[in-house]
Amino acid sequence: MKTGLFSHPACLAHVPPAGHPESPDRLRAVLAALETSDFSGLARVEAPRADRDALLAAHDASHVDAVLGSLNEEAQQNGFALIDADTVMSPGSSEAALRAAGAVVRAVEDVASRTIKNAFCAVRPPGHHAPADRAMGFCLFNNVAVGAFHARKIRISERIAVIDVDVHHGNGTEDIFWNDANLFYASTHQSPLYPGTGAASERGVAQNILNVPLTPYSGGDAFRAAMSNAILPAMQSFNPDFIFISAGFDAHKSDPLAQLELTENDFGWATARICELAKNACEGRVVSTLEGGYDLDALGRSAATHVRALMEA
Repeated sequence: MKTGLFSHPACLAHVPPAGHPESPDRLRAVLAALETSDFSGLARVEAPRADRDALLAAHDASHVDAVLGSLNEEAQQNGFALIDADTVMSPGSSEAALRAAGAVVRAVEDVASRTIKNAFCAVRPPGHHAPADRAMGFCLFNNVAVGAFHARKIRISERIAVIDVDVHHGNGTEDIFWNDANLFYASTHQSPLYPGTGAASERGVAQNILNVPLTPYSGGDAFRAAMSNAILPAMQSFNPDFIFISAGFDAHKSDPLAQLELTENDFGWATARICELAKNACEGRVVSTLEGGYDLDALGRSAATHVRALMEA
């Protein structure tokens, strides 16, 4: 079976103001890196729109209505709708957000049906900072949480794990997962750093949250130790039915928004270890979705290394 690559041109039409780090060029860099002959074996799938029910599984109706309604209308009329200092909608943002969440939903279905063996969703806007009730931190809908609840809906999974390797803590995913003992969220991230959450003391309703913060200028050795000594053993004990990866690549040493010092090889190593665990725990069911990464060259190389590890799993 092949690895699936899920994306949609609409994800390029979410266009924050000039100079904003979460630009369409990020997705262009990822897709360009996946156009070489090394990736000719990918199953390329155009992402559908997520439907309202899928979004409501992770988000409050008021938030969904704002992104698809009032905020979208403001963006259409004025060119932009400012949500917070970091988060902006343009006229194409609501469609991009629907396709980004829809990519993860479709990937879950295709992995569950064994149409493909695993998947990478090359989409934007990212999602892991969005809690149930609002957009924040460049994120409109929490794509990975939408996918997790869809896995439950189609009855392939009850116990679902998300591993977040973005340099910023995924506060939104943690918030959505906090009160459900059958949802496991693990993150390794830089601290201190935006959004200021992700302390080791944050453990969830049933010890189902695991944060392993890394100090600035930590490198691959610290990251691999966090994965090997804490996150992977905890996930193995949790024994998930389905595994998601919030694949942020902004912990790379070249990234301008943080101060960790990983290389693309560290991301490839982590992906391979996660896939090994998934083979034993859940028949290899892994869906990954793009989060951060703001140096375009490093982002492209890291995404390529990540996808290559998925293909080799």
